[in-house]
Amino acid sequence: MSASLSNPAQTLPETIATDEIIFPPSDIPSDEPPLESSLHLQQILLLISCLNWLWQDRQDYFCAGNLTIYYSPRQLKSEYFRGPDFFVVRGTTNQPRKSWVVWEEEGKYPNLIIELLSDSTAKTDRELKKEIYQDTFRTPDYFWFDPHSLEFQGFHLVDGTYHPLEANHKGWLWSQQLELYLGIHEERLRFFSPEETLIPTPEEAAQSEFKRAETERQRAEMERQRAEMEQQKNAKLIAKLRELGVDPNTL
Repeated sequence: MSASLSNPAQTLPETIATDEIIFPPSDIPSDEPPLESSLHLQQILLLISCLNWLWQDRQDYFCAGNLTIYYSPRQLKSEYFRGPDFFVVRGTTNQPRKSWVVWEEEGKYPNLIIELLSDSTAKTDRELKKEIYQDTFRTPDYFWFDPHSLEFQGFHLVDGTYHPLEANHKGWLWSQQLELYLGIHEERLRFFSPEETLIPTPEEAAQSEFKRAETERQRAEMERQRAEMEQQKNAKLIAKLRELGVDPNTL
């Protein structure tokens, strides 16, 4: 699913001169391979929409999915690049980007990365990428999740080495960088607040607000009907008192 480490210059035939090499322009968009399945796409969009909804009032972060990260020490987009399935960078600007170019972003690498496992990428995600994110990116939080088998594991960087995270009583893992739990809910990887409440999608939040408003409307209607019934009851009582020659105002 993700772009692989590549250095075309090392594989050129000896007959081709260096000055004949054509390097891509600096504004090249991310060119990621197709996703493994619709589940992978849905999972990426779910993570992005939930975090953007939660942090809708913040402008100090950037999150993306299946977007290329260029990190060549020589500042060449023709070598050393990766395309994590989902990543978050803190302390930056929340604006659209064609790719994440480390040397154009004050040297910032992702604070959190999530890779979605598949038959063709699982070994790379567990080994090579883990090593790159640990030793080169120095990304504090790294997770992987398999949308099909539901395999889920996370690591936190301690003294330059990834250490497995311990799950809480619900099987969720804590992300220090997001200050959120990550856990499986209805066979999808979701975010949870420190109070262990599900972080909704915008659609879920809107539906919840609609239900809350509808419940409030129904409560108000019941209160109106109760008051109306009480008023009718009082009116009948007053009429009965007057019928008996009793002035209700004297009671």
